[in-house]
Parts: sequence; structure tokens; C-alpha cells
Amino acid sequence: MTNRLPPLNPLRAFEATARHGSLTKAASELNVTHGAISHQIKALEHSLGVKLFERVGQRVKLTPHGAELLPAVSTAFDSIAAATQRMTRPASSGTLSVSCVPALLLLWMTPRLGSFMAQYPDIRLTLIPSNDPKDLRAPNVDVCVHYGDGSWTDCWMRKWSGLELFPVVSPTLINNRPIRSVRDLADHVFLHGDDGREWHTWLAAADALDLERGRRHHLGDARMATEAAVHGHGVALGDSVTASALLARGMLVAPFSLSVPAVDDFYVVCRNEMRATPIVQVFIDWLFAEKAGDDGRADAPVAGRIVSRRKRPALRVIGAKTGT
Repeated sequence: MTNRLPPLNPLRAFEATARHGSLTKAASELNVTHGAISHQIKALEHSLGVKLFERVGQRVKLTPHGAELLPAVSTAFDSIAAATQRMTRPASSGTLSVSCVPALLLLWMTPRLGSFMAQYPDIRLTLIPSNDPKDLRAPNVDVCVHYGDGSWTDCWMRKWSGLELFPVVSPTLINNRPIRSVRDLADHVFLHGDDGREWHTWLAAADALDLERGRRHHLGDARMATEAAVHGHGVALGDSVTASALLARGMLVAPFSLSVPAVDDFYVVCRNEMRATPIVQVFIDWLFAEKAGDDGRADAPVAGRIVSRRKRPALRVIGAKTGT
């Protein structure tokens, strides 16, 4: 039995035709004639002794033999393309496109970019504020830092951070309108960064679902809600990653010691073929090194985590003068 592989050109014609479902489109992609594609496929079928396509109207459809062959051929071409890309994209230079959750990009990543730029001055960054799952497959996006449940398929991913949620408010607002207990929140505007589920989770943990809430604004995402809180427009739910610097600088305060785990987590995600690309690798390494540095400083802004959701938690006001 011979281990000789079929010729490359027939395999390329087969893969392109299977992907497009059309000999004409495959010919256009490979810059050859329709007849050349047909000839290459017939040669491959003759070599293998099986039929790979059947015609359905103006298109072609894979036979069971073709469907069995396609994944191996596609994977092989993807591996060749990835290896070629790795060779032509050195770790220390080039363009890197990053899709990142808007709040994380603005409040956590951007202030730290100086360290990355100092280490890799020849890498040009394109930063996209987005949490759109479509970015995971977009050819113009190299790596994503997204918020989700980690259920994405057919890609490389690694959990980057969990996070805790807790109310945050500007010092000016809390001094003018004190928050001595969770019931005082009824006198404040609620700022939502989602559809309301996160505030519901926190209020449930605080045994305050019956709290009468007045005005509330839905601001689209956590970044906008946090910024609105900084400007004194109401009380938002901050998190232990993106709000930490604002708390440390006194731009926000956390009036309660109670925090709740967020439903989802932050993940670093990229297409499988990009994972080993040096320029992507150095960025991923930098992300995890920066997060490890944060964790090592042990400066979490909120004390107190729920141990039992069945018991009424003891809330206490912290971190702000009330002016009374």
C-alpha cells in the first residue's frame, strides 16, 4: 500500500469547489478556467477511485465520499496557511487587531497599554470596542477579550477573569444624598448596563427585591453605566475588574460590603489558526501577566462575598462620607 498523497492542485480544486458549491466560483478564486477545475476534480476522483461530487441544478454537492474527505483537506490547508502566516508575522512587529468588551477596553486595558507599547514598540494596535460574537470569526480581528459563558465552539479560548458586581456611586452624589442602608437606594436613580438582570441579582442577594425603585436608565453597556455613575447621574453596578481604578482614585465609592458573582466571565478567544501566531501570543501573554500583577497586589475594592443566598446578608455602608 502506497502512502503517496494526491497531487496538490486537484486537492485545491476539490476544496474550493466544495466550499463554494460551484465550479465557476472555485475557478474564479484559483484564477483558472472552469474546464481546468473540472479536469482537476476528475483526475482526483480517478486517483481515489470514488465519486466526490454530484450535480444539483447549477450547483454541485458533495457525495458521502467527498464529505468524508473535505474536513481533512480543509484542516491541512488551514494548517499550511497558519504556518505561513506565523513565519511572516514576527512577534515584535506588525499589526494586531483586538476586539474587547467596551468597559474593559476603556477602564482596564487602555490605562495599561503603555507597558505593552514599551515592550513592543513596533506592534501597531487596532482596538475595537465590541462584545459581538461575530468578531470571533472576522478575518480582520486577531484576538478577542469577550464577556460570556465560554460556550463558543471551534476556537481557542481561555478564561481570563471572573468578576464580582456591587453598587458604585460618585462621592459627590452620596454626600448630597446619603446611602446609609440598602433602602436608601429607593431615593436614587438606578443605572443599568444590561436589561436589568444584574441589578436583580444583587438586590436578591441583599434581600431587597421588594425595594421600590424610582427612575432607572438603561445605558446599553457597563461602560456607559459606570461613566454615568462617575458623573453623578445615579447608582450603577460596578465590577471588581473595570471599576477598581476608579475606586482607587476616589472617582467612585462602593457604599456596601456586599458583592455578587457575575453570571459570566471574561475570556480571551481567537481562531485556532491564530493561537500560535507570535504576535497574538505575545499579546495574550501580556494580558495574563497584567492580570496576574493585579491579583498579586490583592487590592480588591470590595469586601464581603455572599456565602448563602438564603440568609439575609448583613449590609454595612463603607467608603464614603455622608455629610451627616
